Amino acid sequence: MSFFNLYQHNFVRLAVAVPEVRVADTAWNAARTLELLKQAAAERSALVLFPELGLTAYSCEDLFHQQALLDGALLALETVRRATENAAPVCVVGLPLRVEGLLFNCAAVLHRGRILGVVPKTYLPGYREFYELRHFARGDVAVVDEVQIGRERVPFGARLVFRASDQPLFAFAVELCEDLWTPIPPSSFAALAGATVLLNLSASNITVGKDRYRADLVANQSGRCLAAYLYSAAGFGESTTDMAWDGHGMIYENGVSLSQTERYAYRSQLISADVDLDRIAQDRMRQTSFGQAVDRHRDEVARFRTIEFKLGLPGDAVLPLKRTYERFPYVPSDPATRDERCREVYEIQVQGLVKRLKSIGSKKVVIGVSGGLDSTQALLVCARAMDVMGLPRENILAYTMPGFATGERTLNQARQLMKSIGASAAEIDIRPSCMQMLKDIDHPFAKGRKVYDITFENVQAGERTSHLFRLANLHNAPVVGTGDLSELALGWSTYGVGDQMAHYAVNASVPKTLIRFLIRHSARTNAFGREVSRVLEAVADTAISPELIPGDHKGQPAQESEASVGPYEIQDFHLYYILRFGYLPRKVAFLAWNAWRDSEAGNWPETPEAARNAYGIAEIRKWLGVFLKRFFQSSQYKRSAMPNGPKVGSGGSLSPRSDYRAPSDSEATVWLADLENIPLQEPAPVRKAGVARKNGKPAAKS
Repeated sequence: MSFFNLYQHNFVRLAVAVPEVRVADTAWNAARTLELLKQAAAERSALVLFPELGLTAYSCEDLFHQQALLDGALLALETVRRATENAAPVCVVGLPLRVEGLLFNCAAVLHRGRILGVVPKTYLPGYREFYELRHFARGDVAVVDEVQIGRERVPFGARLVFRASDQPLFAFAVELCEDLWTPIPPSSFAALAGATVLLNLSASNITVGKDRYRADLVANQSGRCLAAYLYSAAGFGESTTDMAWDGHGMIYENGVSLSQTERYAYRSQLISADVDLDRIAQDRMRQTSFGQAVDRHRDEVARFRTIEFKLGLPGDAVLPLKRTYERFPYVPSDPATRDERCREVYEIQVQGLVKRLKSIGSKKVVIGVSGGLDSTQALLVCARAMDVMGLPRENILAYTMPGFATGERTLNQARQLMKSIGASAAEIDIRPSCMQMLKDIDHPFAKGRKVYDITFENVQAGERTSHLFRLANLHNAPVVGTGDLSELALGWSTYGVGDQMAHYAVNASVPKTLIRFLIRHSARTNAFGREVSRVLEAVADTAISPELIPGDHKGQPAQESEASVGPYEIQDFHLYYILRFGYLPRKVAFLAWNAWRDSEAGNWPETPEAARNAYGIAEIRKWLGVFLKRFFQSSQYKRSAMPNGPKVGSGGSLSPRSDYRAPSDSEATVWLADLENIPLQEPAPVRKAGVARKNGKPAAKS
């Protein structure tokens, strides 16, 4: 199977169908079912779900006791079964079925001309407008576990899990409508029994506000069970004698909506979504309470039967995701959500610092300000912390420390920012002390030679941090660290007496891409006044550079961090999916390719720097390789000794005391081996990405 096929990466495309129906017209309903089944097959879906009693219509009432209707339902089922012989998707339809003299409201699971099983409804509503107890028996009163349908003996019961032998992560279970509305839905136990996908055939008439409540139920059950949840409710064509129907179809994954139908449509509908089975499996593995629940309910779990079948995965050479993945997983693309995220992250950072200062009894902070992104955000956090504590901002002891390579732009930005924010600003030229150290260690630069090696760089980084710590001693105030999550992941910091160390690191779990947006948010909202906002906009537009090697005669920096460690926008994407979900490198690359391959289409925040770039598969593989080696092999020792700092997001942090514990001397061999599964060329039908980026000279940092 091609690398560029979604099924290669443990995705499954699942569909929800809401056909137009006619009450008691089983042949017509079967025809509409087949139309949507054919459409789902054309989209390469693995499964398509239909509504409750969809072959007869739900609103037949006492017609369910008519022999002609029940026989017609069986004929319609046979029509659908025959059609599945030449259609790939699993098809789940609803019908009334007589079993041992009782009538059950059932879901039939069909695939490749077989009926894999039949699931009866467990809970029957008998309140308000519902009279199902008048017509049907509860699923748990059945005395058989198989039923004869035509020439087949078919598994029958509410405790069935259907598992694809050629995709073991794809295991689904079925419940019907009211089952979800109960205190403990049957799907809860099905999830504990291994079902990663939960299906609900529903009728669910509409009343004012019910759609929101219905969606909340689906979202909560999906999130609680760590599963995908598909829901198909009856739509146009049902009887409106005393009720109306809105045709509400939904697909959720771990509590997140992937797709929903248009409600009140006067036609048949089909929606589909690409469900990530790896995400479900990873979350269940990591959330230890899920395993505890399996143990607590082991008797109920043991009652489930597993029905195996061969799915027959689509072998298309290229089958990209329909699902949209955010280019910036740490930064929501929706402006309102993004603003809320920025406010929340900012408040978490401020609260963390305020608590630390109160705990140690300090009313001042020491911070180094470079005029770049990270130190700017840390300074804003310090300013608000002083406001919250009722202290003057002069208690922020801010220092900018120009060295051999400091540019005029960043130096001026640092000066303006410290002044406009109201900090106690000071400037220390570290070149004399750096030169003394270079002389002490007999470095060639001290003898007049232009040797800009790693020692030259880190003498400057070390001097800055050494000054800050001694200033902290002098003023009895903690050093506020400025390093961010992206730098920690890539090991892009100077260890020990360098920017890796501080008394408290407010940015430690904030990635570089989010920091830029945090600064833009503060600027746009004038959170600190217009004068500060002007400086913040300039900082947000500044190229990222450690400024440790002298630039050219025009003042341009010789180093751009991204030329060495990779563009932060793509490395933050890699970081999120490797840290949060533990995905294989090849899957991370596939997600990145889907999100970044086109410079003209995608989902990104509306800011100047966000929509310019595109990455082809070869470039994704290149930078992912850099990430894997730096993250897994060469920089854990820095994270093992990182200072305290607040965790801000569910994407995770790298603190060895909370989210991430790893040996400092591991190898990256298995990750780099999987990297070889990533191709170097684009698939022929997909337009190759264009690249619009500047590449600076490489820089080194230990």
